[in-house]
Amino acid sequence: MKNLLLIGCALLTTCMTFSGVKAAEPGWSPVIVATGDYRQQLEKTPIVRRPYRPFHFYGNTIRRRHYRGTAIPTPRDLVTTGLLPVMLRN
Repeated sequence: MKNLLLIGCALLTTCMTFSGVKAAEPGWSPVIVATGDYRQQLEKTPIVRRPYRPFHFYGNTIRRRHYRGTAIPTPRDLVTTGLLPVMLRN
């Protein structure tokens, strides 16, 4: 009986652990205006799997809400796009 209880607990823990696992958040692409093959590749990719891109407010917001649960960019996002130094200068 004790072994059965341990196996049940192990299975429950495993199921709970893997149910919260999501795909990794995409990284940043320095390309603002995509052209050629890269553009075609992006158009075929679902919006939540596309890389974040500077000044692509709609797509970046959709991805943040999907992966983080909030649409507000973090300071890390502002540094990555180069907007934070510009904001601090003004």
